[in-house]
Amino acid sequence: MADKKEVHAIASYILGITSIVLAFFTPAAGIVFGIIGMVQSKKEKSDLSKKGKKLSKIGLILSIVMLAISIAIIIYSAAKGLTPVSTFPGA
Repeated sequence: MADKKEVHAIASYILGITSIVLAFFTPAAGIVFGIIGMVQSKKEKSDLSKKGKKLSKIGLILSIVMLAISIAIIIYSAAKGLTPVSTFPGA
């Protein structure tokens, strides 16, 4: 079991990894998890905390980039008048 003082470092590390994964599926959640991971990493100064901070930064940057790409695709689609493809013929 981890020491009580390592809890913030472990939480930061896990939140950093989670923010990277969520950046590709739900970028807004990736941003939230990245910010929380960075805050948790500041509460402790250990090697694991530093790794967690680095992962949180990567997840935050990826999430912002993916969110910007998603917004750009939505704006482009709206400007071109593209609509979702219907799966039912004649609908």
